[in-house]
Amino acid sequence: MRKWLPLVAICAGTFMLLVDITIVNVALPAMARGLHTTFSDLQWVIDLYALVLGALVLTVGSLADRVGRRRVYLLGLVAFAVSSLGCGLAGNAGLLIAARGIQGLGGAAMFATTMALISNSYSGRDRGIAFGAWGAVNGVAAAAGPLAGGLLTAHFGWRWIFLVNLPVSVVAFFLTRLVVAESRDPRPRPVDLPGMLSFTVAAASATYALIRGNWASGPTIAAVGLALAALALFVVAERRSRSPMLDLALLRDTRFAAIVVAGALLSAAAWAAMAYQSLWLQSVLGLSAVRAGLVVLPCSLAAFVVSAGIGRILHTASPRLLIGTGLLVIAAGALAQAVLRSGSSWPTEVPGLVLIGVGAGLSIGSLSSTAMAAVPPSHAGMAAGTVNTFRQLGYAFGIAILGEVFRAGVARVAGPTLAGPLTSGSAGTVMARSASLAHMTRQAFADGLDVTFAVAASLAVIGGILVLALVGPAKERGASGETSRSPESAVVP
Repeated sequence: MRKWLPLVAICAGTFMLLVDITIVNVALPAMARGLHTTFSDLQWVIDLYALVLGALVLTVGSLADRVGRRRVYLLGLVAFAVSSLGCGLAGNAGLLIAARGIQGLGGAAMFATTMALISNSYSGRDRGIAFGAWGAVNGVAAAAGPLAGGLLTAHFGWRWIFLVNLPVSVVAFFLTRLVVAESRDPRPRPVDLPGMLSFTVAAASATYALIRGNWASGPTIAAVGLALAALALFVVAERRSRSPMLDLALLRDTRFAAIVVAGALLSAAAWAAMAYQSLWLQSVLGLSAVRAGLVVLPCSLAAFVVSAGIGRILHTASPRLLIGTGLLVIAAGALAQAVLRSGSSWPTEVPGLVLIGVGAGLSIGSLSSTAMAAVPPSHAGMAAGTVNTFRQLGYAFGIAILGEVFRAGVARVAGPTLAGPLTSGSAGTVMARSASLAHMTRQAFADGLDVTFAVAASLAVIGGILVLALVGPAKERGASGETSRSPESAVVP
């Protein structure tokens, strides 16, 4: 039993950082009431964590190879615990958002080191078992996020979705110090600080512009300009670097580029709209946080069951067909949810949620292995890291883009004055004023979510077409062969 203690320590951190991507969704209405947030505040609470996690994971991984993976993992645990305490004690939206950013930094430090620590801790058959358990923890985290968020919010308050991380972090920290050995790369790559900084500024500025909207305003135009300038600096930095964070030459391979873009579109299409669906379930339909978590649970369970079920055929199946078909199934699931009327209730959404889970289960298991097969072996790690980075950024951008679509859809029915309170968690208060306002609110949310899911479906269709058209059969056998050996987070955003 003692030999599995390192796995327990590593998986504890992995579980926390992945749960915290989705656990927030069902707590949004309670946060809005407790902190009197705006709709943009709610978007940043979700988005900043995923944005920082995605933007920094590649660079933090390079740093860990140099200074020690266990050390960086432990520092990540400390940052995650302290920021979780800050989230739980935050007295206003600004402090909560800032603490979520630090949480993302801690999550990046843990996520960037977990697979290397497992690989160093185990060998042979034990390594395969360890990676299988790690993948299962990924799946359980995705399924547990909404339900855990609902239970904690309903019985203890929304702050406990963050405070519960403290005891887990403490146990994981001391267990890691006791049983996990330090490891480094004997030939580490230099840390690409210019690439990291320019990439992070570009992603953050673009996200700010998308969340802020109002495209004719000075701040939004300035944010777009900053994002473009930072992106140009990133390209220059990567071309000049002897050890770039992302070798831009890889993007010349249309197969690799298609997989990277498809990974981002998948996360945006499959998961991002659920944050706004949660507002409808609780603030309009009046479901408790627990019931709202249970409504979306079939999506995670379907993804987990499908990804586990196809594991036996991944070594022979075509990744192009699995990923491409999965994205099209996600599109069908999103369209199946774009059928709301003012009198619709939660059962209307369940078939579409199940389809999204099935599509995610088909797609995600092959993403990194297919990307690695499309590049030289020396760049396999960079390829897998790039796919995971863009999956997180796709989720962050999806929250921003679909949030703007949702807000505009609500405003078309409710008007700009009422759209603010409705989308920031106060729909119940508005509905209580009169029967006509209650009907208008239900119609506004129905229209807003319908167009949001329609846009999500279009993103998935684009991703599916890209994969089916550009990921040709020449590389499929190599990708399939790698799949069974390449650990992959099965169902998380």
